[in-house]
Amino acid sequence: MKALLTVASALAMTAALSTSALAQTTVVAPGGDTSGTYMDYMKTVYARATFAELLQVPLTSFDKDYELTALAAESWSQSEDGLTWTFQLRDGLVWSDGEPLTAEDYVFALQRAASTGYDFAWYWDFAGGIQNWKEVTEGTMDVSELGLRAVDDKTIEVTTTAPKPYLPSVVSLWYPVPKHKVDELGDDWALNVDTVVSSGPFLLESWEKSNNSVVLTKNPDYTAPWQPQVDRLEVDPTLAAPEVGLPAFLAGEVDYTTLNAGQVPVAQAQFPDGIRTNAVFAVSYISFDLASAPFDNLDVRKAFYYAIDRDELTSTVLRNIAIPAGSILAPGYPGYNPDTVAQAVFDPDKAREHMAAAGYPNGEGFPEIEIWYREEGGYNGAIIPAMSQYLQAEFKEILGITMNIRVLPGQDWMQGLLNKENNIFIAPYEYDYLDPSNFFGIFYNGGRHDHHVPEYDELVAAADANPNWEERLELYEQAEQVLIDNASIVPLVHPITTSVYSDALAGEAAQPNAEGFTPAERLGHYFFTHITK
Repeated sequence: MKALLTVASALAMTAALSTSALAQTTVVAPGGDTSGTYMDYMKTVYARATFAELLQVPLTSFDKDYELTALAAESWSQSEDGLTWTFQLRDGLVWSDGEPLTAEDYVFALQRAASTGYDFAWYWDFAGGIQNWKEVTEGTMDVSELGLRAVDDKTIEVTTTAPKPYLPSVVSLWYPVPKHKVDELGDDWALNVDTVVSSGPFLLESWEKSNNSVVLTKNPDYTAPWQPQVDRLEVDPTLAAPEVGLPAFLAGEVDYTTLNAGQVPVAQAQFPDGIRTNAVFAVSYISFDLASAPFDNLDVRKAFYYAIDRDELTSTVLRNIAIPAGSILAPGYPGYNPDTVAQAVFDPDKAREHMAAAGYPNGEGFPEIEIWYREEGGYNGAIIPAMSQYLQAEFKEILGITMNIRVLPGQDWMQGLLNKENNIFIAPYEYDYLDPSNFFGIFYNGGRHDHHVPEYDELVAAADANPNWEERLELYEQAEQVLIDNASIVPLVHPITTSVYSDALAGEAAQPNAEGFTPAERLGHYFFTHITK
């Protein structure tokens, strides 16, 4: 009989689990916070089904130490002018229905994404910089003009508009799509268990759409690196909340759970050797519509920037679950600059001065506003609702304004953000690939926020194409200073997660960075790196 290893939450798990501890087991884990429409990451990121990415093999990925690893792509090279990358697929890649996995499946995945309204399209425009991507997505150029080509069954050629020295990191989110299935069934291939095919380490056994729970099993035909170390992965959303997870842990029913702020002292007292605290490469910030009143006024935005006591917020309201953010980059992330962080000071007098300069002394005449945030699970579900209430009270006390709060489903929130349906949002963002461009890209030339600041765009474009690491960092620092000077956003907090685990989870924790935290990982990334080799 196989051992049963139940995991209440693995969002911030950083223990390097040993092969022997996981071999021949079933893992029960929490579900993600996506709506579960399609079992296809390349159809939709924000509405994908739980762990859809575990069914497919990306070209590359990051291991538990954040080192780039070759997966479907065995090797890659860059042309002398820096504009063309060639990725060579490894031998033996197949779909679970027996069809060969070829370069065409990867090229087709992005061609389809560019021409069908993909909700993560900005990523391939800025981060990928694929030639003609913007023109194709806007409908002014045919999809055949994209800078993508399947040279042969095992060779992919990517042409970019500017040198992209970090492109092998970007393609860690490039998953294949089975063209033969789409030709047969259209997008419906990813709606049903019976029609979903896999190229990655796991197969889809069952999918309960009412609660987004799935059961994944080991794919015997998967030959790429990081072989599955478990036979079965049961994704159970009911185990996600710490309020459920800790009682189950105390009862010996699960081997791992994340903790909410109130649970941390209890777990620390009972399991001092089982506690892990992890800094997440993520940030929550206030985003404004820079072209809409009242936030088209720089003094208004600066008033909001100085009106927040981040130290009080994180030491009281968000105790044990977040640290203050003065930058969009978290401690330990490449390019993190303490000098930038030092500028995010709480100065109520300065905040009031800016409001008065904007024509709203003590908040008089300021319109009633409503901040929008999206329904969240995991660490954001604990942070953002409490933080929004704190901000509401803080802005009333310091600025004399009324800010209401509205929570929306993820898709509605994203639509509101992209379509400028509101003028102020709480926006969370977690890294996708390890490079400063990942975060700076969300504000580049529109990006995620319809953010257009020419000076910022010029600096980021120059940094993005520069092959010299030190010069790139200096340019990104200048770009972030533009964000601060313009008060384009207001950084709020970086999440931290605290977890407790049992002796059944063997292995050593990742080494802490200079700030004393071990790096945390995306939920799907945890499973791809820890229950695969």
